[in-house]
Amino acid sequence: MAEKKKIGILGASGYTGAELVRLLLRHQRVEIVLLTADRRAGQKMGDVFPQFAPYELPQLVSIDSVEWATAGLDLVFCALPHATTQTVLKDLLTKAPGTRVVDLSADFRLSDPAAYAKWYGHEHHALELQKEAVYGLVEVYRRDIKKARLVANPGCYTTCAQLPLIPLLKAKAIESDEIVIDAKSGMTGAGRSAREEMLFSEVSEGFNAYGVGGHRHMSELDQEFSKAAGKEVVVSFTPHLAPMNRGIFSTIYVRGRRGKTAQDLHQILAEQYAKEPFVYVLPFGKTPHSRHVRGSNMTFIGVVQDRIEGRAIIVSTLDNLTKGASGQAVQNMNAMLGFVETLGIDQPAMFP
Repeated sequence: MAEKKKIGILGASGYTGAELVRLLLRHQRVEIVLLTADRRAGQKMGDVFPQFAPYELPQLVSIDSVEWATAGLDLVFCALPHATTQTVLKDLLTKAPGTRVVDLSADFRLSDPAAYAKWYGHEHHALELQKEAVYGLVEVYRRDIKKARLVANPGCYTTCAQLPLIPLLKAKAIESDEIVIDAKSGMTGAGRSAREEMLFSEVSEGFNAYGVGGHRHMSELDQEFSKAAGKEVVVSFTPHLAPMNRGIFSTIYVRGRRGKTAQDLHQILAEQYAKEPFVYVLPFGKTPHSRHVRGSNMTFIGVVQDRIEGRAIIVSTLDNLTKGASGQAVQNMNAMLGFVETLGIDQPAMFP
């Protein structure tokens, strides 16, 4: 067997870091040699996440203690908070230019520095890296991802909406100014930090919208939809918090263009994704449940005819920690390192 690639995970004590470890432990072509977590530095991964106690993993260390030039890393997953990432990756890629990176934060997703400053409230601190970053939606940018040194892993909400909508916009099959995305996320989408509003008693038995009219993912959606449509697209997007651990569930309302029916839209998506391993288009008129993709790297898409003539309802769902974050990051890594794309992430959903 070929020599295993050496992998590092920055921010390993969060949900996405733990999900990366879960997936990479069964990956046949990589070895985890670095795990960082500043607040947990010095601890064992099995002490932070007991499910990993039986496995041999490197001890958690502080990022400041890592000598990038001599670390010998083939690829690094960066699961650090937004804004923190820019400085860390600038230092890493200056000292170890041969190391490749998949960044799970939002820091390199937006190609326009002005858009980044508007939506994130500060100037970008690594503009040269931002220019070379490739947006990591594999089904759309596979060819560029294979050659990239820095890949910006898409957000969970955005992946869930982009996979069904980008092919339809490229085909000019829907009206680009009549897209409404009604999306719901599980609790892990909010991260692992302790916050009062995320206590079980605050969230269970309830349901709420947030970021209404101004969620940061809007900029990411507008950017990618505008590229697909070849003109400016501004979508209506509202996220909601649902009392479940994992999952993104998006109900999307569209109008067919130039007489396109819901069945026409379904056919476009079915043909587009017929050979894609991680996107499944259900038979026309069927819709998925979030539990159908839990723990998997799959996106399930359903298309239904609306009772209003000319309109269609698209339902898309994925696991926010897997296809919406860490699983998609591993998919990007597989493409970047020349592995079979499904390696390590081909597990079916967990049920019940």
